[in-house]
Amino acid sequence: MKSRSSGRNHPRNSSEQDPAAPSERQNDLLIFAMGTSAGGIEACETPWLSSSVHFIVEDQITVFHQRRPSMSLRRSANSAVLVFGSLLVGMGAILATNASLAVSATQSSALPSDSTPPPVSPLGARNDLPNPYLAGVSWGQLPDHRKWGSTAGIAVGLDGNIWAIDRCGVSGSQGTNCAGSPLDPILEFDPSGKFLKGFGKGLFVSPHKITVDKDGYLWVADNGIKGGQGQQVFKFDQNGKILMTLGKAGVAEPGLDTFDQPTEVAVAPNGDIFVADGHGAKPTNNARIMKFDARGKFLKTWGKKGTGIGEFDCPHTLAFDSQGRLFVGDRQNNRIQIFDQDGHFIAEWKQFGRPSGIYIDKNDVIYVSDSESRNGEPGYGYNPGCRRGIRIGSAKDGSVKYFVPDAAPYSSADDSTGPEGITADASGNMYGAEFTMDVKKYVRK
Repeated sequence: MKSRSSGRNHPRNSSEQDPAAPSERQNDLLIFAMGTSAGGIEACETPWLSSSVHFIVEDQITVFHQRRPSMSLRRSANSAVLVFGSLLVGMGAILATNASLAVSATQSSALPSDSTPPPVSPLGARNDLPNPYLAGVSWGQLPDHRKWGSTAGIAVGLDGNIWAIDRCGVSGSQGTNCAGSPLDPILEFDPSGKFLKGFGKGLFVSPHKITVDKDGYLWVADNGIKGGQGQQVFKFDQNGKILMTLGKAGVAEPGLDTFDQPTEVAVAPNGDIFVADGHGAKPTNNARIMKFDARGKFLKTWGKKGTGIGEFDCPHTLAFDSQGRLFVGDRQNNRIQIFDQDGHFIAEWKQFGRPSGIYIDKNDVIYVSDSESRNGEPGYGYNPGCRRGIRIGSAKDGSVKYFVPDAAPYSSADDSTGPEGITADASGNMYGAEFTMDVKKYVRK
């Protein structure tokens, strides 16, 4: 805008009346223009100064221009002070808006991106570690051309063969995948993926995870329920003979001889049996560890639904290290809790992500699979800034050395991708059991 003025000289005596004064006051205007976000202009004119003042804010650029003051400024001093104060208030509001926008931009840049994970999640899980593995490839030659169903269970045997759970070719968990199925859900393969044998048909509703103990016996937890079956733990020899059952068939309760969606078994060096009990999401569902002696006699239990130390929300996986410490994958709480065998708390680790599966080898190398971490709104799976995948480190000190990212793009909104169960052979090759109806083998580079 351009300044406007009458160009006349004002009389020396302010009491004298100049016939041109009214016209001059009409022309001596404050032009106040505000630029809108679309580049438009809104203007207001106020006849209070004989000097012209231009105040333009357009696309956040402010320009001031003031001409020589005239005698009318003295005549309108009080009004000038009032309007100038209003002008300062307006300028302050603009500056405050700009500051607010800057803070909002800074806060937005600090949030995890929907396309690129941060180097480290807010809970300390590293996303930027080296990956020593080739991409996982589908593995396992199932009999009769059948396809994998959902699975979360896989374990390496004493002879190096691989044992896997198949939910009878059906997708889903905590359901009735194997109820009435003619298929065997417990399958043995050699490391190349050649099928060796299977058993267990007719025994399970929804088998979850499988464990091989130090004597080579197999333990399988069933967290489904239908028709008087399910909610039990089975012990087998390698030919499929049932050696022990824990829990009551078809009963899901909080008693000392019942389970409510058991997930996995870990067997201590002395033969004591530990069961993670509590895949359920309801506040009333079990969330505990149950301990039995080698003959199946109940010894003790600890834990309840919650987020505190010694509390659990979906204890999904168990493993022992060489010191006999029990590692509990407390999945919905995005952490591993470590206990002694009497249930005394030792440590809490969040640097391995959201644990769906844990495997610890004889050298205390720990493999932790995270199949569910996601950004978005709080709720199931919420673990912002943590990319899904497999983190590998030391069970001795908790250090994380490697990260094998999930093939799904970050950040996936799916309930589960990648391995829910994880194991490794003597060469360090990994085998992942996926809810998404596959088993993959990861070979070292």
